[in-house]
Amino acid sequence: DARGFIEVETPIMQTIPGGATARSFETHHNALDIDLYMRIALELHLKRLLVGGFDKVYEVGRIFRNEGISTKHNPEFTMMESQQAYADYNDVMEMIEELVAHIAQEVLGTLRVPWKGEELDLAPPWPRHTLREVIGEYSGIDFMEYPERDALMEAVRRTFQERGLPITFDDSVSWGKLVDELQSNFVEPQLIQPAFIIDYPLELSPLARPKENDPALVERFEGFIGGMEVANCFSELTDPLDQRARFEEQAAQREAGDEEAGYVDEDFLSALEYGMPPSGGSGLGIDRLCMILTDSPSIRDVILFPLLRPEK
Repeated sequence: DARGFIEVETPIMQTIPGGATARSFETHHNALDIDLYMRIALELHLKRLLVGGFDKVYEVGRIFRNEGISTKHNPEFTMMESQQAYADYNDVMEMIEELVAHIAQEVLGTLRVPWKGEELDLAPPWPRHTLREVIGEYSGIDFMEYPERDALMEAVRRTFQERGLPITFDDSVSWGKLVDELQSNFVEPQLIQPAFIIDYPLELSPLARPKENDPALVERFEGFIGGMEVANCFSELTDPLDQRARFEEQAAQREAGDEEAGYVDEDFLSALEYGMPPSGGSGLGIDRLCMILTDSPSIRDVILFPLLRPEK
């Protein structure tokens, strides 16, 4: 609020779920006789507000994703997402590290917090590394040298086998998902101290703006603490033609069997055609941040009523 942002509320039930790569929960509205989806992100409606003239907006809200449960995942969780006009991912990086440090100082009185027997230093600035750099360092694979999916698949399978890791993906997985597997298995466990990983492949980021000097990459970063992703942010794509092409690629992946891929959102594309200012967007996982600040090893420890299987 002190930075001039306005807190808003956006729809939880949506005709098309968007803003993230995830499976959604479905429901039905009887009066209108239409199927609806529980939101998987806040992003696309916050961007609509930018089109409408609200230059700085944020929402703290519940997100619903129909995916697995783990110590880091609950099917419903809380996110803080923001959109800021005339900003980019560098501005958002500074905001996120300052925000997390401010929260820690306010609630704990210190920027050095315990985490699973270690001590985290949340003081800004956090180190910044490119995704290509850290995947190469920890896995030995330079994914940019494998532009074809089959070649990257062979390299990833070989590396998993050499490291004794189980292969949890099938032969139909996309090039981008293979890069994501490398990050999840080799990079994330190493990122205990706060760090930003920047500059992701375009295929992994259907809503982010391309880098001017390398259009194969986008201006996106993820923030990691304690071996977990706690923030996902980027410079936003504002070109409606480019956005349509990326939506159509997502839709083709969905038709091919990827249930996490997105849809073509005509309403959002119409908003972009009116004109959205260049902007920087952020998403901060509140539950995972609470895990870090309370030294809680499981997300169930910070949610009052986590989803559990019934006894009978």
